[in-house]
Amino acid sequence: MKKAAILYDFDKTLCTKAMQEYSLIPSLGYSNPNDFWKEVSDMAEQSHMDNILAYLYLLKKKYEEQGSALQKKDFEALGKTIVLYPGVKTWFRRINAYGRSLGLDVEHYVISSGMTEIIEQTSIADEFTSIFACSYLYDEDGNACWPSLVVNYTTKTQYIFRINKQVLEVSNDSDLNAYTTMDKRPIPLTRMIYIADGLTDVPCMKLVKEHGGKSIAVYSPESCETAKILIRDQRADYMSPADYEEGSDMEKLVRKILDHMHADAELEDVEGKIR
Repeated sequence: MKKAAILYDFDKTLCTKAMQEYSLIPSLGYSNPNDFWKEVSDMAEQSHMDNILAYLYLLKKKYEEQGSALQKKDFEALGKTIVLYPGVKTWFRRINAYGRSLGLDVEHYVISSGMTEIIEQTSIADEFTSIFACSYLYDEDGNACWPSLVVNYTTKTQYIFRINKQVLEVSNDSDLNAYTTMDKRPIPLTRMIYIADGLTDVPCMKLVKEHGGKSIAVYSPESCETAKILIRDQRADYMSPADYEEGSDMEKLVRKILDHMHADAELEDVEGKIR
């Protein structure tokens, strides 16, 4: 079977809000998570920092100000508090089965600026072939020492090419940068779907869209206008409510895209025989 891939942002794409806002940020004394994010933005601006690095630094600093170290177990506990959108838990099984009926082996990947340690503890973690997200390096006691991986809105794009070439080990740059002809890449961009919610996903949406894949702007009632902007500016191909239930608009749309990929794959086989 030929491989296809669905790539997801996580926050507000598969779950209902930024994953840190369920319990992590409130545990630091913030009644309104926006106050924490404003501090992050202010620090990034004043110190000329990347926003994600500012967030990782400030989070660790806030724990230290409370007299405790930020530990891996703090993140792992949070994974259990994540609230997923309707239908997400059974989504992967249904889409995989439909893909197989078309002769497509559908794989699922996360590309997120959220925390790997949180996502890995959610009920759907095992559904993903790989999770590319921010993480810390920890000492022998499990204390966060330093960011080990930072995924921001532009660095997200490298993971599309890692998936394209199936170079999934993040420390392996040599194989990622080695020249590989398009026909030798296991998952072409034409058989990728990128699903995300916001303007920070524009580089990935545009990259997949411009190379023949499909991008979907997913939205909740409060983020519908953002999805409309992504469509208006031709960043995304489609928009759909954040409802992954059986028979939902999202499922119907993704099935149609997989149908299209299947037809294209058959035509590729015909062209290959002619050559």
